[in-house]
Amino acid sequence: MSDQQSFVDAVATITARIAGRSLDGDLQSFLNENFPPGGEAFDELATLCREGIDEGWLCDREHGGIKFGRIIKPGPETNGFSVDVVEMEDIAGPYHGHPNGEIDMIIPESAGAKFDGQGQGWTVYEADSEHYPTVTDGKAIILYLLPAGEIDFTRTAA
Repeated sequence: MSDQQSFVDAVATITARIAGRSLDGDLQSFLNENFPPGGEAFDELATLCREGIDEGWLCDREHGGIKFGRIIKPGPETNGFSVDVVEMEDIAGPYHGHPNGEIDMIIPESAGAKFDGQGQGWTVYEADSEHYPTVTDGKAIILYLLPAGEIDFTRTAA
């Protein structure tokens, strides 16, 4: 049985290393090199996500076939990042923008599942980027780190 404090601690291990960095391709490379799938930090956090979903304290809401939930509001414990976790299967989520950027940890639950075309690992969206978050080829858990918790669902696709 996992607990929420272990989850917060696992996230803080990562956010402590990335706080204050620009959200860009360099950060994506840094995350994939320093916290890779198969590495201790990535795998521990992936396990805690799975356990939290199974235990009902993660992804405790559902809309349109997407399970989701904000588990941590931005604050000092996570170096100013909020943490959301979603579980999606072969679906596109609602279009939104990232005023400060977005960092995604992709945890495939089906072999070959991808998030926005990316397999297991990390992807980073720069400030003012926008997308339809999309999982293809199966089921995946996505952990979102949002600087200052900023996300804009009022944007519309061009």
